[in-house]
Amino acid sequence: MSASDSERVLIDIEDGIAIVTLNRPEKYNGLDMPMFEAITRAARTLKKDRSVRAIILRGAGEAFCSGLDVKTVSKNPVNFLKLLIKPGRKISNLAQDVGYLWRDVPAPVIAVTHGYCFGGGFQVALGADFRFSTADCEFSIMESKWGLIPDMSLTVTLRELISIDLAKELTMTARRFSGTEAKAMGLVSRISDDPMTEALAFARELATRSPDAVAASKLLFNRAWSAPDKVALDWETRLQKKVLGRANQRVAVARNSGSPDKPYLDRRGF
Repeated sequence: MSASDSERVLIDIEDGIAIVTLNRPEKYNGLDMPMFEAITRAARTLKKDRSVRAIILRGAGEAFCSGLDVKTVSKNPVNFLKLLIKPGRKISNLAQDVGYLWRDVPAPVIAVTHGYCFGGGFQVALGADFRFSTADCEFSIMESKWGLIPDMSLTVTLRELISIDLAKELTMTARRFSGTEAKAMGLVSRISDDPMTEALAFARELATRSPDAVAASKLLFNRAWSAPDKVALDWETRLQKKVLGRANQRVAVARNSGSPDKPYLDRRGF
């Protein structure tokens, strides 16, 4: 791996907030093999860091991510095997990991999109818990334009946001749509002239809450949202037992009872 390859994704952490930057601006942060590997490595690294309270995922330069760099990846046909094979007992492959692994990171993830958010790039953003965007950001589930289907975890992440008919329409037509339309469809959480500033403010707000409660809330909805009633209710009880009466829950009570500056401990394991 070259020096430039090793810098495909940058991670900066300050005051418990991690800013993850896709860093291939000259190619609109297109997904080549080093980018696939760097994104998954970043997600796995931040999953282990219990001091991180929130994560902002953004793209350097003029776009969030233009999707798969087909020209570069296809130079070696073995790359497609590397992307699509599922090693061992993993439920996702490398292509899917760039979106799906962000769901497994206990800290909330905010994707900040601008410019272009196409194909695989859109699927990376869908893996986040929230999406803040400019109004003129262009989105597309672009795979069908090239005779393909989306295969970077969209079937898990998209179904939680929109109806099946709309999902089929956007996938089959590969049409482009704006951040404003994405917000109307429920694909974007907030529209702003300066989504990065709003994302930072939101991340700092999240950091004022118990990191255990925030992580448990994320896990609860990810596991229970589409689950049968019994499974959903079981998850409520299971996770409540992991936070009730624990150190950070006691800190939360203290912060609401005369000690507002009492610090939280690092997140428990979830």
